[in-house]
Amino acid sequence: MKFDTLHQGISLYENYARVSGFDNRLYSTKKRKSDGKISLKHCVCNKEGFRETQRLQSNSKKKRPITRMGYNARITLKLINDQDNYIIFSFHENTHIP
Repeated sequence: MKFDTLHQGISLYENYARVSGFDNRLYSTKKRKSDGKISLKHCVCNKEGFRETQRLQSNSKKKRPITRMGYNARITLKLINDQDNYIIFSFHENTHIP
């Protein structure tokens, strides 16, 4: 699937997440050194991964709930070099949603 802008690809994943019953978050970005344009963008389920153990053992008074549960839903959007369009480079469906 091809998108004219990065925002269109992210919007598609936001709609997929809403319909599938989870929220998403923007995970990481890689930019080209030559012009600073975003070449890769990762969007993941908000429950993807696990919290760092050092944060779990924090001595702070305010304890935060555990929200990262190892879910695997994600999409990677990649810039097509000869055009200014983005494609879905990889897609992982979330299989952990109750």
